[in-house]
Amino acid sequence: MHQTDFLVVGSGIAGLTYALKVAEQCPDKKVTIITKTREDETNTKYAQGGVAVVNDLENDSFEKHIEDTLIAGDGLCNEQVVEIVVKEGPDRVNELISWGAQFDKSPDGDYALGKEGGHSEFRVIHHKDVTGREIERALLEAIRRKKNIELITHCFVVEIITQHHLGYLVTKSTQDIECYGMYVLNLKTNKIEKILSRLTLLATGGNGQVYRTTTNPVIATGDGVAMVYRAKGRIENMEFIQFHPTALYQPGESPSFLITEAVRGDGGILRNKNGEDFMHKYDERLSLAPRDIVARAIDSEMKITGTEHVYLDCRHMDMEKFVHHFPNIYEKCKSIGIDVSKDMIPVAPAAHYSCGGIKTDEYGHTSIRNLYAAGECASTGLHGANRLASNSLLEAMVFAHRCYLDAVKVIDSISFKENVPDWNTLGTNAPREMILITQSLKELKQIMSDYVGIVRTNVRLERAMRRLDILHLETEALYKETAVSPQLCELRNLITAGYLIVKGAAFRKESRGLHYNTDYPYKSDLVENIIL
Repeated sequence: MHQTDFLVVGSGIAGLTYALKVAEQCPDKKVTIITKTREDETNTKYAQGGVAVVNDLENDSFEKHIEDTLIAGDGLCNEQVVEIVVKEGPDRVNELISWGAQFDKSPDGDYALGKEGGHSEFRVIHHKDVTGREIERALLEAIRRKKNIELITHCFVVEIITQHHLGYLVTKSTQDIECYGMYVLNLKTNKIEKILSRLTLLATGGNGQVYRTTTNPVIATGDGVAMVYRAKGRIENMEFIQFHPTALYQPGESPSFLITEAVRGDGGILRNKNGEDFMHKYDERLSLAPRDIVARAIDSEMKITGTEHVYLDCRHMDMEKFVHHFPNIYEKCKSIGIDVSKDMIPVAPAAHYSCGGIKTDEYGHTSIRNLYAAGECASTGLHGANRLASNSLLEAMVFAHRCYLDAVKVIDSISFKENVPDWNTLGTNAPREMILITQSLKELKQIMSDYVGIVRTNVRLERAMRRLDILHLETEALYKETAVSPQLCELRNLITAGYLIVKGAAFRKESRGLHYNTDYPYKSDLVENIIL
């Protein structure tokens, strides 16, 4: 058994920011961060574009950033939350800089600002095209300087400990569900241990691996969302899966390499197989329309021309500037024989970001007591039906800070739960055939990609649900019979995430933002969140 005052699940920008703050404010308290692989293997590390923040009040304003976010969110944003994130954002970015994160500057010494889809002004600060990697580096270095922080790698969370594990009946209608910590699989000992905590923050990232083609790393398996749902917590808006319009088209490569939206912000043009600039047919903002519109436009062009990708044309751009701003993209293209100065880049949409997730309030509280959520696994109300580009890192920092503000106020009033039982492994055996897990995962990705992608129909959603029901039954039987493994847990979590996406999509009888159903092509008058 392990006891800690603050337990943090996940080592991306949300988890590390929160951990740093509570450790500094409460030097006599223990902070434990757990992550299922290496400490730097997070969704944060793969973020290319940057952080959208208003820091040039002469040419930009909070009001413009708020309006851009609300327009992208297509009527489902929580306006109070949007205002909070936009207005508190500059202070959080300045803190990040004080911890050592470095962002690109222009020759005059000001921060270089990029422009991405849906933004009315240049406001995205960045570190070349590897912004997330730079943020992750700076935060981890700051974490290592804190003596009261323990970072445990290769530790896989299995379940949230609640009254259910004490023998009480817990249902969706239970009002006082409490979190006492986590059961975790220690991958070094291959044993399930319990970590008891006073307060827990879930910062487990997204669920992109539910799709066959995604920009997300292999760790993005919806663990936090699935665990909260099983613990009878509230989940919302899972139907809004953002497909990034421009992932590098490389059949068979997973995850897909992201071509950041900032390339289009700097002048890149989308073209179809005939070399035609097609975005004028879909939106007056052309290649810099919000991501839901661009992704659907590309999907439409691919269907019209019978191809599996379109092109991003950068041949007309200043190549010296391109190489300086996008060195990672330039080298990646070069490595597969694409000379960006002469060749167009083949791109296609890929699952990128989950706008829904664990329902939280403006201080990161979930519906389960003593449990916070922040980052991509949370649904704060900022993104609504579609996330504005580069708002994700900003949201993670702002809500990590707000979780910290609440946590340090209440920590001393919370006691450890003493009578939590050990994990029961009686009656389980080692899995005899890994093919049962790997094949089910392939089926899941195929189902979600074919039936619950950028464009949906009622028939596709019904088929997806029937097939997911079978996968769920088979996997739950396997889970009860065999010893717990990371592969089995991830499959189980991804099936749950897939179910929640399909269920939310089936409930939404309209097309809005990232959810487009050809049986309901128009928005309804009833604007509401789908809570599961």
